[in-house]
Amino acid sequence: MAEDWRNGGFGLYIHWPFCMAKCPYCDFNSHVSRSIDQKAWLDAYLKELDRNAARTPDRVLKSVFFGGGTPSLMDPDVVAAILERVGQLWTPANDQEITLEANPTSVEAGRFRAYADAGVNRVSMGLQSLRDDDLRRLGRMHTVAEGQRAFEIAKDCFGRVSFDLIYARQDQTVSAWKAELREALSLAADHLSLYQLTIEAGTAFGDRYERGKLRGLPEDDDAAEMYEVTQEICAEFGMYDYEVSNYAKPGAESRHNQIYWNYGDYVGVGPGAHGRLTMNGQRHATDTWKQPQKWLDAVAAGTGENLVEAVSATEQANEYLMMGLRLTDGIDLQRFNQIGGKPLNPCTLQELEDMGMIKNEKPYLKATRAGRLVLNAVIAELLLD
Repeated sequence: MAEDWRNGGFGLYIHWPFCMAKCPYCDFNSHVSRSIDQKAWLDAYLKELDRNAARTPDRVLKSVFFGGGTPSLMDPDVVAAILERVGQLWTPANDQEITLEANPTSVEAGRFRAYADAGVNRVSMGLQSLRDDDLRRLGRMHTVAEGQRAFEIAKDCFGRVSFDLIYARQDQTVSAWKAELREALSLAADHLSLYQLTIEAGTAFGDRYERGKLRGLPEDDDAAEMYEVTQEICAEFGMYDYEVSNYAKPGAESRHNQIYWNYGDYVGVGPGAHGRLTMNGQRHATDTWKQPQKWLDAVAAGTGENLVEAVSATEQANEYLMMGLRLTDGIDLQRFNQIGGKPLNPCTLQELEDMGMIKNEKPYLKATRAGRLVLNAVIAELLLD
C-alpha cells in the first residue's frame, strides 16, 4: 500500500473535452462538436482506466473529478458505467468524493438525479456571474435566473454543491462586486471558487486585449481591493479561504483539489489530462494527447498518453512548493526537505519573512495575506535551482 503521508492522497481526474460553446476567457482544452459518439468515448475511458489501474495497484481512491469542457453534457449512463468500473479497479476511501462540473445550460432535474444515482455526490457549477450583462460579455449561454434555478436543482440532488464566480470583470467596481458576492453567498453553497479574471494568450479575450479592444478592466489596485473584500465578506458568512481562490465552510473543502495542492498522486484520463504517479518508488509526470480524435485513436492503439517521464527530486520539491503555498496551511518544511533532499535557502526565507510575505511557523511555511497577493513572485524567489 502506497503511503498517504508521502503522496498527499490518491485521486482520479477524467477530462470531458466538449462544450456547447467556447467562452472567450477560457484556455482549457475544450472543443465544440455537433455530434459526439458517447459509446466510443465510454469505451476509451474504460480502457484507459484499466491500463492505469494495472500500474497503481493497492491504492485507496480518495476522489474522482469529472472536469472539462462541460461534463454535464455526458450521458448519465456513461458516468454510471465509468464509476462502476472505477469501483471495481480501486479501493474507495470511506469518504470518497465524486465531483462533476456542470454548466447551468445543461442542467435538468432528471439528468442531475441520474448523476446522483450513478454515485456523483458533489457538483461544481460554473455560474461565473450574477449579472446578465456580464454573463453575455463572458460568452455564457445561461441567464442569472437559469443559473439560480440550476443551483436549486443541484442542492436538491447532491449532498455538496460548489459554484464558480469570476470577478475583476470589465467595468466592475469594488462596491458592485461586494453586492454581487453577498448575493452569491446568500444562495448558501458550502464551497465557492472565486477567480480574478485573467487574460490568457490564445483566447478570444487575449486576442482582443492585444488589439486594445478589451476595455474597462479594473486597475491593479482595484483588483487587489476586490481580493481583500472577498476575504472579509466570505469570512462574515463563515466561509474561510483555505486556498488562494477557494472558500469553504469547515469540512466542505474540495478533497480532490486538496490532493493537487498537497502534492498527492493522481491519474489523468482524457484529452489533455495530466497526472502525477508514483510507480516503483519513483514519481512520474504523465500527459495525454489534446485533440479529442487524436486521443481516441491513440487509446485504440494502446495508450492515450504522449508523455511518461520521471520527475527529479528538485522538480518535485518545487512543484510541492508551487502547489502547497497556495493553501492557507502552507507547506510542511520537513516534507519539503524529504522530497527535495535539501532545504530552502535560509537567507531568502529570512528576507521574505522580514518583508511580511511569509510566516515560518515550524514545521509549516505559509504565505501571508500580503504574500498571497504577489504569490507567483514569492514562489519564484524560493524555488530550488
